[in-house]
Amino acid sequence: MKKLVVIIFLISLVSLRSFSQSKNNLAVIAYYAGKSTSQIDSFPIEKLTHIIFSFCHLSGNQLHVDRAIDTAMIQKMVSLKQRNPSLKVLLSLGGWGGCSTCSDVFSTKEGRKEFAESVKTVSNYFGTDGLDLDWEYPAIEGFPNHKFQKEDKENFTALIKQLRKTLGNQFIISFAAGGFGKYIDQSIDWKKIAKKVNYVNLMTYDLVSGFATKTGHHTPLYSTDSQIESIDNAIQKLVSYKVPKSKLVIGAAFYGRMWGDVPDTNSGLYQPGKFVRGISFKNFQSQLSVDSGFVYYWDNKAMAPYLFNKSQHLFVTYDDKRSIELKTKYALDKKLGGIMFWQLTEDSYEDGLLDVIDETKFHKAK
Repeated sequence: MKKLVVIIFLISLVSLRSFSQSKNNLAVIAYYAGKSTSQIDSFPIEKLTHIIFSFCHLSGNQLHVDRAIDTAMIQKMVSLKQRNPSLKVLLSLGGWGGCSTCSDVFSTKEGRKEFAESVKTVSNYFGTDGLDLDWEYPAIEGFPNHKFQKEDKENFTALIKQLRKTLGNQFIISFAAGGFGKYIDQSIDWKKIAKKVNYVNLMTYDLVSGFATKTGHHTPLYSTDSQIESIDNAIQKLVSYKVPKSKLVIGAAFYGRMWGDVPDTNSGLYQPGKFVRGISFKNFQSQLSVDSGFVYYWDNKAMAPYLFNKSQHLFVTYDDKRSIELKTKYALDKKLGGIMFWQLTEDSYEDGLLDVIDETKFHKAK
């Protein structure tokens, strides 16, 4: 009898969870750049709504899957629907340094049409559900020496329209958008593309980039007197451009960024320094421990953590469980489309940042 009661309780708990999550439609979107087809099995795929293969590239005017290992990974990702039947799998084009010919290819009607047809062919072959465009960036400077021109803005609009025409309304179209003001103001004709895309995946991380010679928060929730760029700043701008909130997806970082040669002033925040490297969340404990000299700080204005190592003059900006929870609550409170992150392989297999997103989404829905 006791065993039966326990079983009924567990069934009820699962049902309650499913019902509660159905009360909000917050998308939880993971970019995935791992190369091991077995590694992905270790992550809680059931807690995602979308997963994005990163990256495909252009071969001529066509979408191209580069290597056999990429083909195997895409097939593996599609097979994850056996674990999570509602999971949507998208292919992403480009990435930082991965869109060198985008400006030229998408500048002609023929190039856009051939590309859209290739997306349809590749997606039908793999059984994937959509495409994420990660062109960094239309109309403004992005990856060093990659071509950009003012016409990119209207060509991006024409590309989105061609994709929608070729692929139909059931196909998911998203794009990775810069989370900073210059991109938002100059790269995209928001009024014309807003109705054609499903999601705008805001890269509200790397807001202090590896090219910066001064520290700051690379993925803050709010602006501060010393740093305008933030998630909230990006959302306010896009809302002013009449982009539906339901299509806006904020970005979280499953990694930190480290600066060196940082003076012991203001605990290293907003100080001169030199970018050193990135650190995955899963390695924080081993590489950024108190024992090795790192001291934790929390910025109440930015709602963001940071670390400073006084003896080694190292500064680290990152997302932790507290900031991830606040970001998820922000997306829910503002009735945004979702939260996404770069990238899944940088999370812990257990008790990770994806777990925090899921728990926050679940409890907020109750």
